Amino acid sequence: MAKESTTIEVGEPSTVTKSTSHVVVDEKKKKGFVAATAGGGYKRGLVIFDFLLRLAAIVTTITSSSVMYTAEETLPFFTQFLQFQAGYDDFATFQFFVIAIAMVASYLVLSLPFSIVTIIRPLAAAPRLILLISDTVVVTLATSAAAAAAAIVYLAHNGNPNTNWLPICQQFGDFCQAVSSAVVASSIAVVFFIILIVISAIALKKH
Repeated sequence: MAKESTTIEVGEPSTVTKSTSHVVVDEKKKKGFVAATAGGGYKRGLVIFDFLLRLAAIVTTITSSSVMYTAEETLPFFTQFLQFQAGYDDFATFQFFVIAIAMVASYLVLSLPFSIVTIIRPLAAAPRLILLISDTVVVTLATSAAAAAAAIVYLAHNGNPNTNWLPICQQFGDFCQAVSSAVVASSIAVVFFIILIVISAIALKKH
């Protein structure tokens, strides 16, 4: 009586499993690399805009401080003992404005290397954090200088009847126009700083 032989084929499930696991790991690595690349490109765009905004703020603050520093007007008529003249150094507030905005401009120039570092390494948190803290401190100086000068400019244009302070801009028109332009430029610089702070906060956000 013949016996039936049975043949059992044994496959290699372990090899298939290993191959599948390698594929899953590779896919995860690819997804992580794509996400990191996308995040880096997004932050690089922000820091490039940050650098350009700092250049614009430098121009604005230097212009503002220079215009205020050179603001001066002498009326064409005078008496034997009195000459009618107005200059920025006649007002302590305007002197503070010139010094403060010049300091702000100097800070912006010194902050450019840190901004360049963030362009080279957009994912680096330390230089961005330094800029965020420094910008927050310096914007208070710029805001205080702009606000104080704006108050004096308002009085120069409108006076104050309650204290018998007469407006002087009807006589010193060129002087008032110069100081007003300086205050407007400094206000634009404050807006630039606010945008810079927002950019730094967004760049520091973890994805």
